[in-house]
Amino acid sequence: MRKINVGSRVTPYPMPVTLVGTLVGDKVNFMAVAWINRLNNTPPIWGAGINKNHLTAKGILEQKAFSINFPTVDMIEKTDFCGLNSGNKVDKSGVFDIFFGELKNAPMIRECPLTIECKLHDTMDLGTNLLVLGEVVAAYTENQYLSDGKIDIKKVNPAVLTMPDNRYWTVGDYLAKAWGVGKKLMQ
Repeated sequence: MRKINVGSRVTPYPMPVTLVGTLVGDKVNFMAVAWINRLNNTPPIWGAGINKNHLTAKGILEQKAFSINFPTVDMIEKTDFCGLNSGNKVDKSGVFDIFFGELKNAPMIRECPLTIECKLHDTMDLGTNLLVLGEVVAAYTENQYLSDGKIDIKKVNPAVLTMPDNRYWTVGDYLAKAWGVGKKLMQ
């Protein structure tokens, strides 16, 4: 089979749909972000690519804190609304029920099944985007989203995004146990 070059702007797998929360001054703002992932175990650090011109980048730099909120598929319209509208033009503070955790400057969304509050660990200028690295201070959920004391992806029912087709999807079926299924080949 002959391989073909499909260019450099590929995203071969769905990304998590999140809402990054910040305060800009005393104004709550949320931005839809899919360029986000856990990057380190100890300390627990998440990284997100945020356009430097967005109000969210300003809030993160100003407050040295932010939140990562994982909406359910039922919240996709409100999530997309936050991605479509700039906090410079639209007040998004009333879209969700907001709460604060240990940090008093990282607004979180009560309706989200999982929320993570982060203190800013570091940033890196990537050109158009700022890579923000946040050290997790605390993560919040409810019993209804747990199985055996751990987050249950089916109960959380998160949305994922594919690019460049810009489509939202739901999570599929369980496939296999990580760090286990490949052991068959080790014999």
